[in-house]
Amino acid sequence: MTESSALARVQRVIHFQRFGATKGIAGALTAASIIVPAELMLRTLLRTRRAHLPIVFHRGLARALGIHILCHGQPARRARVLFVANHVSWADIPVLGARIRAAFVAKSEVGGWGVVGWLATLARTVYVERARPSRTGEQRDVIADRLARNDSLILFPEGTNSDGTRVLPFKSSLFSVADGHDDVLIQPVTIAYTRVNGLPVTRERLPDLAWIGDTELMPHALAFMRLGKVRAEIIFHPAVRRADFADRKAMARHCEAVISDGYRRLMRG
Repeated sequence: MTESSALARVQRVIHFQRFGATKGIAGALTAASIIVPAELMLRTLLRTRRAHLPIVFHRGLARALGIHILCHGQPARRARVLFVANHVSWADIPVLGARIRAAFVAKSEVGGWGVVGWLATLARTVYVERARPSRTGEQRDVIADRLARNDSLILFPEGTNSDGTRVLPFKSSLFSVADGHDDVLIQPVTIAYTRVNGLPVTRERLPDLAWIGDTELMPHALAFMRLGKVRAEIIFHPAVRRADFADRKAMARHCEAVISDGYRRLMRG
């Protein structure tokens, strides 16, 4: 690379960082202003509560945020699939939502996040109260009922966001939704953010991408949008069934191992 071309590349990155947040916000608002009325109209005309257009919204949002998505493998294309993924950032939602036709299982707090919560509810997100283990059985039944209605769901079994250095241990309790349902497919999915402006993501860069602990959403989202061009990679691992394992804990361990191995491979490049 010549000195002049290197300088030009740096200038492009600075330009993107300067206007990235504005572009991301404008893109999100534009996508919402088009998709939300169309979604409501479709539900009225078809007399159904089923979500039709979230995947279109998520694709537009990911593009507006400057995220390029690279997939390895394909999501299972049938009804009643439980997609099980690791959780790194709030950006996981538009990234996975852009490639998988399924509703998310999210913590109940998301429903109260203003416009974000309203959009999540419109997309038929299933809310669970992770801070109240006593309600695990009730929440499991809600998820199982949605699967029984031929819906597909995306579950984050770590129960929280990781710091991006590794995949956290999976909580096996919600895997019990597959008990007695041998026709439900469980597909492990790995998601990782591997490059920013063409450069590999380092440990020092991870806090800019991973949404950790009690970090405020909007400041982190604005900082994310100013980073530049982000590459997100997804691995769709072979799907399994409950009958393939002795119990749900064994199934959870399998999904955790497969996803963790995929994450290490993606982050090593």
